[in-house]
Amino acid sequence: MDKKQKILLTVVAVIAAVVIGFLLYMMREQKLENQQMLELAEMDKRELENEYAQFAMQYNEMMTQINNDSLVAQLEQEQKRSEELLAELKRVKSSDAAEIMRLKKELATLREVLRSYVLQIDSLNRMNEALTQENSNLKTQNRQAQQHISNLATENETLSDKVAIASQLDATHIYAEGRNKKGKAAKKIKDVKKFVIGFTIARNVTTATGIRSLYVRISTPTGDVLSKGGTFTYENRQLEYSIRKDIEYTGEEQSVVVYWDVAEALSAGNYRVDIFADGQNIGTTNFAFDK
Repeated sequence: MDKKQKILLTVVAVIAAVVIGFLLYMMREQKLENQQMLELAEMDKRELENEYAQFAMQYNEMMTQINNDSLVAQLEQEQKRSEELLAELKRVKSSDAAEIMRLKKELATLREVLRSYVLQIDSLNRMNEALTQENSNLKTQNRQAQQHISNLATENETLSDKVAIASQLDATHIYAEGRNKKGKAAKKIKDVKKFVIGFTIARNVTTATGIRSLYVRISTPTGDVLSKGGTFTYENRQLEYSIRKDIEYTGEEQSVVVYWDVAEALSAGNYRVDIFADGQNIGTTNFAFDK
């Protein structure tokens, strides 16, 4: 083997070592990114499981507080449906994004159904309240009727409290995009100068009106959160947020748009947006950028 061949073999060996080292580094980085995404997905799944379990408990509580057989039968059906979906969710792997998204949509549908029952029961309570007021003025009412009215008043007092799940805000029609320095949509991450995130807070007559703080959390492909240091409380811990938006909520549908100015180098890949209000995750979406 002459000198040139030895040099060539040495160069090939060095190049091979560099390539192998780079591949090992990329594999380690990809594994870390996958682990972070799986942790977020697992957190998402646990939250869904908690909400489905709360639905089932709420239906059980409502059934013990009303004396309408037809309504009780309907509530039993909805409770069974919630329990079936919870069992289905527990069988789903947290990494199955499509199935998790489908069960999220099912949850939104069940929430609307629950709200309708809350309104029905609230309507019955108002009728009972009027009857209680009327009967309280009748001196000739017998003891049995007075006891019945007292029971109705007790039921009304219990059911008049807002159902926590039904009063939760919902963010719908969520979209997120990057814009370049001219304010136009950008497909490549290197061109993005600003993130624009928009959504609709759905109509909800069962929730309290007034000033509500919305927290938007933007997660990068590496699992980092774009943040200026602000935090909010979620599941008894502090999470960083990207954007805070205070709105005057009236109970009616309301459109919201927020912006994030990009001031750091970002990587291509999948980004995730989570929207929080009142300590609840009220909406999630994903968007991606090429290099």
